[in-house]
Amino acid sequence: MASEMGSHPRVVFQTPRKEEDEEPPGRRLGKLTVKYDRKDLQRRLDIEEWIEGQLHLLFDCEEDDIPELEIDIDELLDLSDEVQRSKLRALLHECGKPKEDFINGLLYRIKGLRKMSGFVKK
Repeated sequence: MASEMGSHPRVVFQTPRKEEDEEPPGRRLGKLTVKYDRKDLQRRLDIEEWIEGQLHLLFDCEEDDIPELEIDIDELLDLSDEVQRSKLRALLHECGKPKEDFINGLLYRIKGLRKMSGFVKK
């Protein structure tokens, strides 16, 4: 391992200890938290589970046989209604069943949903 590092010096930043009871100084791991509450996360999870169930019905097959579809909710939230519909129709082009009920149901469910693309480091 020493040969991998070469002759480059290592720099470690340490903060002075405030009390004797604290852990010794060293690398501190930052905490990542999502800036959304549990209700938002649960709502998104419910929508994703609904999507999965509807895809089973639309393609009338087992989960492993469903074509790989990338339905990005955050991306849909950035688009106008007509562009959302157009994108979903394009994603579902292989589906032989009527898909308008699925599209209408999904767009109804994501209304008012907040994007989750940002993480905040604390």
